[in-house]
Formats: sequence, C-alpha cells, structure tokens
Amino acid sequence: MVILQLRFLLVSFFTSIVGEAQYVMQDAVLMQYIDRRFLSLESRLEKCNQDILDYVQEFHDFSRRMISRLEGLKVYKAEFKNEVAHLLTRVERAQRDIDYFESTRESTACVEVDEDLVEKQLNEDAEEKRKVKLMLNASCDNMLAGIKSIKIVKKTGDMHGSWMTDPGKDHLKIYFLSGSKNNVILEFANIRAFTERNHKLTPRRVNLPSSWQGTGHVMYNGFLFYHIYGSLNEIVKYNIQRRKVTDRMLLSGAGQISAYELFPDTKIDLAIDEQGLWAIHAEPDTSGNLVITKINHMTMTVEHTWDTSCNSKNAEAAFLMCGTLYVVYNSPSGGTSRIECVYDVLDTINTYEIPVLPFPKRQGSHSMIHYNPKEKQLFAWANGSQILYKLQTKQKV
Repeated sequence: MVILQLRFLLVSFFTSIVGEAQYVMQDAVLMQYIDRRFLSLESRLEKCNQDILDYVQEFHDFSRRMISRLEGLKVYKAEFKNEVAHLLTRVERAQRDIDYFESTRESTACVEVDEDLVEKQLNEDAEEKRKVKLMLNASCDNMLAGIKSIKIVKKTGDMHGSWMTDPGKDHLKIYFLSGSKNNVILEFANIRAFTERNHKLTPRRVNLPSSWQGTGHVMYNGFLFYHIYGSLNEIVKYNIQRRKVTDRMLLSGAGQISAYELFPDTKIDLAIDEQGLWAIHAEPDTSGNLVITKINHMTMTVEHTWDTSCNSKNAEAAFLMCGTLYVVYNSPSGGTSRIECVYDVLDTINTYEIPVLPFPKRQGSHSMIHYNPKEKQLFAWANGSQILYKLQTKQKV
C-alpha cells in the first residue's frame, strides 16, 4: 500500500516537472520568435531609414543640378542679349557704310541728294570722332618710336604666364600669375622681394574663386580683371584685398577664336594705358582682324568698339599706349619679335608710314606683353622669363 502511494506521488511529481518543462520550452520558442520579429523589424526600419537618406541625397543632387542649370540659363540669356546687341551694332555700321557708298555713286538725276548724303555721312563721322575724343584723354599724344633695351628680371614659373604691377594704385607690388590656366596669384611687396631668394620676403598667396584663361589679365586700381576659364567671353572684376568678385561682364563677339595665332590660349587680352581699361580680341566676322574695346572699369560696360586692320595671323601679343594699338608678330618657329601693325583710335597717326619696330637682342616668342603707363615700359613673359622693355617715345604727328 505504501509502495503504491509512493508510485503515485512520483508519477505526479514527474508529470508536473514535464509540464513545467514543456511550458519553459514553449516560452523559449516564443521568445525566439519575438526576437526574430524584432530583428526583422529593425532590419526593415534600417532599410527604410537608408532609403529615406538616399531619397534626400538624390533630392539634394537634383536641386543642385537644377540650380546649376538655372544659372547656366541666366548666362546663356545674357550672352544672347549681348550677341543681339552686337549684331545690331554691326547692322548699324553696315547700314552707314551702305549709305555712304550709295551717296558717292554718280547720278545725273540726283546729284544734289548725293551731296547731301555725303555731307551727312561726313558730319556723322566728325561727330563720332568728337565723342571719342571727349571720352578719351586727348592730351595723351605720345607714340612708340622704338624699343631701347631689354632687362631679363627673372626666370621662374611656367613657360607661359603674366606678371605686372598696378599702374592705378600701388605700383610697387608685383603680381605673379604663372600658367595660362591657374587660380593662384603671388603678391610680392616690391621688385626686390620678387627677384631675391629670401625666406623672410615670402609673397602673399591669393586663391581666386575660378581659374583664368590665357595670359591677358591686368591689375588696375586694386582690382584684377581676367577672362574666366571655361567661359566664352566672361570677364571678372576681382578685389585683390577683400578677395571677392565685385562685378562681371560678357564681352560680345569675343572668345570664339584666339586673339593671337601664335599663342592660342589667350582669347581675350585685357590691356591698360593712359586711357584706362581695354580688351583686345579677334572675331570670325572680321576675318581674324583684331577688335579693340574700351571698357569702363567702374561699371564694367562697353564704351566704344573699333574694328582694326591688324590681323591675328602670326601675331603673338599686342598692347595699347595712348589709345594706339601695337601688334607684335613673329614666325611660327620662333624668331625676332617685331611690331608690324599699328592702329590709332583717334586717327592721329599715319600708320602706313611707321616702320617695323623689332624687339632687341633675343630670339623666341612672347606669351604676354603689357604696357605700364605709370612706369612707361613693357612687362613681358617669354619662355618662362619675366622681362622689362624700356621704350623710346615721341609725339604723335
């Protein structure tokens, strides 16, 4: 009897243990299931979060592309307006020429009318010259008679580049711009700091927001004017001390071809003389002849444009002095540089009587020649050398 009771108790005990074990196993399975569901949910949430981040990044990229395209459209719009204005100017000039040629034709029936047209054309030309003289400093009557001497100041930097002082403000500082595509200017305190190797006379480094194109940049009244690399004809006015762009303009008709055949990197060559800021470029419409433009450096607007008779073929550089353009030519293989074409905007020089003016004592070619009206000499860059040319001048006849 006792044995039976003991068996009953043991069976009851083991039955309860087995039941509890089954419950524990069921709980464990349930917990594992819940863990798996949580892991799956976390994985989905992470994927959802990543998808949201990807969508946000795509939206940002799309926004940037749209903003860039809108800015591009603004540039194209401005270029189109400038091209239209340029075309209208050309049409007006062509119309004046047509009127003039028609007025000079012989006609027995309309002799009096032809004389009136000729007189009108002459009056218009005289008025145009009067306006140009008022715009320019007519008291500047010097012209180039010859190049007296050469001084090789230093040989440093790339094969091509530009160096200059500021004739309108601090003319002692030297600005060094190496290469035909770069965005770094080195500013030296003076010519001594530029020529000497002295670690204490280190230059100030200025990083431009965009690279320049060619070597036709100039410093004037504390601003660097340069043609932006990658643009057709955009010129920027950059404050060298505040390190920011203050203005910009599009030079209509420029940038389609190189200004000088022997140095094709320069599409727009900016220049400074006694009259202020100029731009030199060539156009297909003028059969490669150079076009010079007087620019108001304060407002960055075009004041006047002249089509010259000087061609860009075999030209390597050019500069202006007292409103007169001097174009430097050379041979494609490199030789003696020489001034062969002169164009005076006031028409006070008989350019056909001016002899060829050779550069002294060196063979090679120039990638940049700029006149400095403050120092009355030429700054030049030739085959990696920075050069000064002293000039011989005389009064315009």
